[in-house]
Amino acid sequence: MKTAILFSLLSLVAAAPAATVKDREGAVRSDKARLENDPRWNWNDIDGGFRLAKTTGKPLLVVLRCLPCMSCAGIDASVLEEQELVPLLDQFVCVRIINANALDLSRFQFDYDLSFSAILFNGDGTTYGRYGSWLHQKDPLNKTTASFKKALEAALALHQGYPANKAALSGKQGGPTPYQTPVEFPTLAGKYQSKLDWNGKVVASCVHCHMVGDAFRAYYRGQNKPVPVEWIYPQPSIETLGITLATDEIAKVEAVAAGSPAAKAGVQTGDSFLSLNQQPLVSIADVSWVLHRSPDSGSLPATFLRGGKETPVTLELPSGWRMSSDIGKRVGTWPMRAMAFGGMKMDDLTDEERAAQGLDKTQMALRVFHVGEYGPHAAAKKEGFKKGDILVQIGDLKQRLTESAIIGDLLLHHLPGEKIPATVLRGKEQLELNLPQQ
Repeated sequence: MKTAILFSLLSLVAAAPAATVKDREGAVRSDKARLENDPRWNWNDIDGGFRLAKTTGKPLLVVLRCLPCMSCAGIDASVLEEQELVPLLDQFVCVRIINANALDLSRFQFDYDLSFSAILFNGDGTTYGRYGSWLHQKDPLNKTTASFKKALEAALALHQGYPANKAALSGKQGGPTPYQTPVEFPTLAGKYQSKLDWNGKVVASCVHCHMVGDAFRAYYRGQNKPVPVEWIYPQPSIETLGITLATDEIAKVEAVAAGSPAAKAGVQTGDSFLSLNQQPLVSIADVSWVLHRSPDSGSLPATFLRGGKETPVTLELPSGWRMSSDIGKRVGTWPMRAMAFGGMKMDDLTDEERAAQGLDKTQMALRVFHVGEYGPHAAAKKEGFKKGDILVQIGDLKQRLTESAIIGDLLLHHLPGEKIPATVLRGKEQLELNLPQQ
């Protein structure tokens, strides 16, 4: 795929259905006016934050916030305004970052699809933990900070034990990246600079966090390589292993799905993770980080607090466990839909809908409810796909699969330029079309 096409693909993410504030420019400029000289928040100054953390001996809290996005607006307001948080925040050097342009990607590795994230560091750059909440991402009015408070408290405890606990933190540190900063990626270089354009259209000069994840995927795709599975299903939820965690705790088990890997390992409701893969945890986002860096199969050791006692458990990761992730609501999935589906969005038919169509419960049946019309997102339309079509086979895939699982299969096993035979039902007619890969 040519770089220009990938660049266009990334730029079209803005067209994805995501709620934004009415005055995007005003939101960014207002944040600067309000917090640039704030006594607590080092506004958009990461280097200054690290220097101050070294000088004071305090841990460093870096909050990353995408201001134009409505998601996470509630918790963002609480972090800035809630008086109950003040005693905790006073124990940190606090930094607020509103763009990803100059992030050191070897250090800032987190869930790029979230509109509010936090990373907690030692002044020497050692990562204590990550915070991010899909509960707040989905509900911009949710202002609860219980899980955020507990993350801060857990980070303070790690800081008090540092550097004796440094070895236990090794797995929390970022790994190598192809470029040091986002603006060095081919799809972002040239259009974006390290600093925002405050004399022009500042929002247009801003690299949003989700664009970092997009740039990683485009990097591999642009080299005619499969997208690595961890970038198709980034920062996966532990629900893929059958565990539901309480949203107001660090990592407390709220439910265990019957027959799941977690159930087979003996995980119980009420268990609280103390560590996962030997890493101490400060939040649910830390759990996702461990899974993000875990193998495609194998054993994952965990330690729980159960009945006041530390209890070791080993979770077995079944082959292909990431494929059960639901990535449908991630903004980063929209560019992948262009890559794998030519710009279509699809939903699996329910059992009732299948019965009405005379389709088996075990076969593929995905209804197309969106077909893109511009740039790479119009590729499927050009091949003849239409809204309302039901896909019943793509290449050799005939079994019942979710949209998320099919995206992964196609990006792992097919390359740009391929056209995969696909069978669709359109009313009472069966058609043979070609699904373009980009």
